[in-house]
Amino acid sequence: MYLSSPGGGGGSPAVRVRSDSVSTAVSQASGGKLLLRRRLTQLLARVDDMSSDDEDASEDLSRALDDAFQLCGRFVPADAFRLHMVTWNVGTADPPPAVDSLLQLDVQPPVDLYVIGLQEVNSNPLRFISDMMVEDSWSHLLMGTLAPRGYVKVTSVRMQGLLLLLFTKQTHVPFVRDVRTTYTRTGIFGYWGNKGGVSVRFSFYGHMLCFLNCHLAAHMDYALQRVDEFEYILDTQDFEEETQHVLDHKVVFWFGDLNFRIADHGLHFLRSSINGERFHLLWQKDQLMMMKKKEAFLQEFDEGPLSFKPSYKFDRNGDTYDTSGKKRKPAWTDRILWRVKPKAPPPEDDNDDSASTLMDDGQEDFPIHIQQDSYTSDMSYGVSDHKPVLASFSLELRKRSDTPRVHVSPEGAWSADAAATLSYTVQEDFLSSTWDWIGLYKVGFKSASDYETFIWVRDIDLPELNEVIQLPWDKDQIPLLGGEHVLGYFSTNLQSLVGLSDNFLILEAKRAAMEGLVPENTNGLNK
Repeated sequence: MYLSSPGGGGGSPAVRVRSDSVSTAVSQASGGKLLLRRRLTQLLARVDDMSSDDEDASEDLSRALDDAFQLCGRFVPADAFRLHMVTWNVGTADPPPAVDSLLQLDVQPPVDLYVIGLQEVNSNPLRFISDMMVEDSWSHLLMGTLAPRGYVKVTSVRMQGLLLLLFTKQTHVPFVRDVRTTYTRTGIFGYWGNKGGVSVRFSFYGHMLCFLNCHLAAHMDYALQRVDEFEYILDTQDFEEETQHVLDHKVVFWFGDLNFRIADHGLHFLRSSINGERFHLLWQKDQLMMMKKKEAFLQEFDEGPLSFKPSYKFDRNGDTYDTSGKKRKPAWTDRILWRVKPKAPPPEDDNDDSASTLMDDGQEDFPIHIQQDSYTSDMSYGVSDHKPVLASFSLELRKRSDTPRVHVSPEGAWSADAAATLSYTVQEDFLSSTWDWIGLYKVGFKSASDYETFIWVRDIDLPELNEVIQLPWDKDQIPLLGGEHVLGYFSTNLQSLVGLSDNFLILEAKRAAMEGLVPENTNGLNK
């Protein structure tokens, strides 16, 4: 069944893996520089061949110079954003008391995007029905931890025990657009959702990203079935947009309990290699690495080095591998991989003027660089027989857009002692509706639905582009105690906040003391 809602640990060394083309560590910027060098070499050859009275050659050279200078102009400083990802099979357990270490809350610079994928969230019938009416306990904990630090839950998607959540800094909310979620069941011939994948796709400053959280078939002998399930998920997930399928997105992150095991090695060799931190001795028999050598589509996905202890299988409430009678072998079942959409193949003719455009859909003009900064497991959590696996990335990109679709702001001072006014302006065409609304949020709000109150936008007719609309706000709908707030324009059609005001202070109302909400102040003393 499917539902969709309106410091770090580990101790392993950090890794820095740069990826921006298929199965290569060469940066896209380096590729661009090679292209520029090739164009300049062509120019020098033309200069040598050109006679002083050859007007056609001179014009040709001028065009080529313009082309080269435009190419140079593409290499402008990009904005850098931090992405923190978590995958964790929680084994139907209740959440731990705190998740600060899991979220690396004290790392600098702070995270811009959190993507958290859980597997085996408790989905027994009573618990699942309860979770349909209110937030599940894991979402509640994560939202309660991140909201006070300025992060907003953009969306979540759940399929039985699979749960995927997306959080972003408040300032980025209007630029997380075109959010869609979907799911695929693979359990019991596709009829049961205990296995499968849930995904969320969205545009981040104009760059299409997709995150796919999977729980694939278990047990040592089912490596090929796991690959088949993943391929089936890729083939069947449909977003009904321009980027219709998962692999149509500029960047795809594939993660979850992928259940690939370490083949052939005996238990003693496995444990001695792990205890001695000689992880490289096990990589050759890791089933996912073995499958990547055979399957071309898997080779398009990059992964950092597995320089941390296998995340499965542990005794609960400890860091000792399985001591039960079954003594299951440790394995890196929990993984985080990523793929950057391949460049379009370069033209065969090096002298073709079209050679300056190497990528489709504007990727050359608006590149995105992915660099993995860390990849580790957090051994401090013991509620499950899996340890959570964490990865942090730097996303370097040029923004396609940095203007919110709607500009909204309060007018003048606000307090519950008098009616107030706000204004909003549609700055970019989108499918607006008279069912759109503007919410008043307390700073630190958890999600778009976590408003204190709201008003409908103008219901007579839809505003023109750049038309300034003013709306009154009833004083009875303003919090008496005031505090720091923000206004947000919610698009019903897009199911997201498309504009946020700056934070502003609502003054404490004089009526607050009269109504006993604050102690009365007499001669400097509170009574």
